[in-house]
Amino acid sequence: MAQDLEAFRSDVRDWLGANCPASMRTPMPEEEVVWGGRNAEFVNPDSKLWLDRMAERGWTAPTWPAAYGGGGLSADESKVLQQELGRINARPPLNSFGLWMLGPALLEFANEQQKQQFLPPIVRGEIRWCQGYSEPGAGSDLAGLATKAEDKGDHWLVNGSKIWTSYADHADWIFCLVRTEPDAPKHEGISFLLFDMASEGVSTSPIRLISGASPFCQTFFDDVKVPKENLVGERGKGWTIAKRLLQHERQMISGIGGNSALGASPRALENLAKSYVGEADGRIADPVLRDRVASHRMNDHAFRLTMSRAFEEAKAGKSDGNLSAMFKYYGSEQNKRKFEVMLEIMGTQALGWEGEGFEERELDITRQWLRSKANSIEGGTSEVQLNIVAKRVLNLPD
Repeated sequence: MAQDLEAFRSDVRDWLGANCPASMRTPMPEEEVVWGGRNAEFVNPDSKLWLDRMAERGWTAPTWPAAYGGGGLSADESKVLQQELGRINARPPLNSFGLWMLGPALLEFANEQQKQQFLPPIVRGEIRWCQGYSEPGAGSDLAGLATKAEDKGDHWLVNGSKIWTSYADHADWIFCLVRTEPDAPKHEGISFLLFDMASEGVSTSPIRLISGASPFCQTFFDDVKVPKENLVGERGKGWTIAKRLLQHERQMISGIGGNSALGASPRALENLAKSYVGEADGRIADPVLRDRVASHRMNDHAFRLTMSRAFEEAKAGKSDGNLSAMFKYYGSEQNKRKFEVMLEIMGTQALGWEGEGFEERELDITRQWLRSKANSIEGGTSEVQLNIVAKRVLNLPD
């Protein structure tokens, strides 16, 4: 098996060398992040080339079955692929809620027709998805949602609203929790629907954040007709799908804890500190900052090792789904701490918002610091994750 993996690694290395454009091996500016979708625009033409080449191999979703457009790789092969992509600092070819959250849920709960319809376009980046979960009156208590879907015979009629719908104003389709049995206990009357954001009656309103960006929206549904075949799983059993999808979302969010806004290099913080406070004998000149950066790097490394251990345990069938709550909590808090260290390093240069006297990188880091505060809210608040850990991992009493 090890020999087979080494042969696979050699093949992957050769393929990447021949197919990953040089510009896709550089840090990715925000404006070049690829989200795909029917209205996708590519600032860098190499981004489209890289996406198409990776999608053709199924390597945007390497472990998904080849029958649905995925790479059909084993967990070990996928790990090798990620290592080789990291070795050349390759950019992700596609950012996608379809890849990170919806796709894994469809693989588990959708029928064959739905898998054939939706999974291959996700792999190719042809559909950009958004998530319709939280509502103005149902955030942490998600099961209290009120958006309803009425059975009209040949279609569902959806009315209500969602909030904090990430990139809803750019999305093509939405995966949405709706209440189909209003008289059932709140966890039992929920269904999981998929529908086109271009449907009549769907509208979005961006929410401007303190960072100045508007990645979130409030989304409104006014007599939206949804085909009956777009119900995933059983009617009224959507809460089971919702919980599983949240696990995938939390795993995705947890991954930001070990990644730097300056790139994935473990030395990114160290290099930033040297550029601001100088260095002595190859080390950060300020001993206090040196200690802060070293502590953060050690925590990052321990976090990565823990996630790797969980990955190995999952392969052995010993996975605990509640680990996603632990990883989401720690990853979110670690990411916030990273930006606090970055601001400490930059000093007064971290106080800029616009105008002369500040580099573009400094202004960007300040905004990302503000944006990082949302990490402990989105995907379930840190308080919710700690409750899950307390009840389901530590088995503490209510």
